[in-house]
Amino acid sequence: MRLIGKQEIEDIAIGAALLGTGGGGDPYIGKLMALQAIEENGPIKLLSPDEVPDDALVVPSAMMGAPTVMVEKIPSGEEAVGAFESLQAYMGKEIFATMPIEAGGVNSLLPLALAAQLNLPVVDADGMGRAFPELQMVTFYLDGVSATPMVLADEKGNNTVLNTINNVWAERIARGATIEMGGSVMLSIYPMDGKIIKQSAIHNILQLEEKIGRTIREAKQNNHEPIAEVLKLTNGHTLFNGKVTDIDRKTETGFARGTATIEGINSNQNEELYLKFQNEHLIAETRKRTLCMTPDLIAVLDSDTGLPITTEGLRYGARCVVVGLPCDPKWRTKKGIETTGPRYFGYDMDFTPIEELMNKGEQ
Repeated sequence: MRLIGKQEIEDIAIGAALLGTGGGGDPYIGKLMALQAIEENGPIKLLSPDEVPDDALVVPSAMMGAPTVMVEKIPSGEEAVGAFESLQAYMGKEIFATMPIEAGGVNSLLPLALAAQLNLPVVDADGMGRAFPELQMVTFYLDGVSATPMVLADEKGNNTVLNTINNVWAERIARGATIEMGGSVMLSIYPMDGKIIKQSAIHNILQLEEKIGRTIREAKQNNHEPIAEVLKLTNGHTLFNGKVTDIDRKTETGFARGTATIEGINSNQNEELYLKFQNEHLIAETRKRTLCMTPDLIAVLDSDTGLPITTEGLRYGARCVVVGLPCDPKWRTKKGIETTGPRYFGYDMDFTPIEELMNKGEQ
């Protein structure tokens, strides 16, 4: 067990935005919520999965919806408390701790803010090791864990309890409810015990986010190249250097969907990169070849600062470096690829790991 304070929150916010592959909600909003909660309630207890009793009830907390909606519809924090307390009452059992459902923007920081408000510990684990756009895209689903009962809560005070026949139906019904509730809601979802977390979760994700954020911060302080340092830490690869020349982005069916076009500079002069996203970046390709694909991670970093840029934060003229990182091995299993690979999202290609794609490009 260790305590999370303000500096740790600052670092986690940066690391969460990078691992969020463009999605997971605005990290700045999540950071402010967590900092305010710590200011009012003190530091947060962070537990390793091994410190959670096998029979203890743990409930992840998250935002669902299009990240673009959060630009105007900023959560107060009461929505998350409402969802959490409603699920606890429904289940009739005290919740021992919360945790992130994914590594991404607000969804890494929302559980920290909630934990500070309710004086609960946070488990250092999640269900993705990155961010994905749909509820069934978690390692718990790969192991047969149910997403329900779950609660959706909005800023108006509406709470909806769902019990579904499977996790794909949970996504479909919850997505429709989210659209009716204003495009974004707060969730309490995937209630599980400590034994399942030990077996199915991706461990130490908040610790990794903190390391990424600290690496970028210290590299800038010491006049080192922050992107190079982050790639060393994450075993990542530089995919493309360029500037954003076009954004085709729209909010539909509860997601931010689109394509960003990046014109190459430096070693990528006279090339164009096309980034295709559904909340998160899914495919990075030029006219000649594919550079990285889901479930491997694609992140856009500011060329000067090394800070991550979210899908809703991409702007015309932004100079950036696009990087790719290998995903957790759980996603490279047959079921993992069926659940989050390119064909699931409608792209006519088989998953190829980033390491192989990089080797092909160097030949």
